[in-house]
Amino acid sequence: MSPQRMEPLRELTEVERVWLERISRSYSEPAAHVTRAKEILEVAGGSTYQEAAEKAGRKSGDAVSQLVGRFNREGMLAIQGHPGGKPPAKYQSSERERVLAEFRRQPDPEKDGTKTWSLTTLQKALRKAEDGLPEISTERIWVILQEAGYRWQKSRSWCETGQAVRKRKRGVVTVVDPDATPKKS
Repeated sequence: MSPQRMEPLRELTEVERVWLERISRSYSEPAAHVTRAKEILEVAGGSTYQEAAEKAGRKSGDAVSQLVGRFNREGMLAIQGHPGGKPPAKYQSSERERVLAEFRRQPDPEKDGTKTWSLTTLQKALRKAEDGLPEISTERIWVILQEAGYRWQKSRSWCETGQAVRKRKRGVVTVVDPDATPKKS
């Protein structure tokens, strides 16, 4: 059963009607575009949402109702649809900076339970902090650190890409590779 017409289809312009008819008969357009064009043309011809869906080879009149509302707002762009299936970004730049700030802080063995950060100890510290991120996962932390240029080493520590700690006769030295950025690309 189709919903009531809360938002009836606006009057189509001549250009819109011509393009909708072309798209509805096209063999090279994506199938979803062809179906949406057929549905809009059926509704413009006086069919109900359910009838338009059935004539276009679909089942749901509700989807046609939503398409009509989108078409009224966006015009021909509604035929293309919207990308879907991908959840919105959960952590923005401020949260990324918060993770990196916590990572750059030297861990306190008594408070954090470690001398060096691992993903799980960093996750626990971020979840416990007052201004922390209570739902952050180790996978998200790993991605943030990778994007910032850090890599997990065999020595079970994080190292910034292009930098290495080496033992020399005069002591421990940090060696920087000047070509690290071009090598990453």
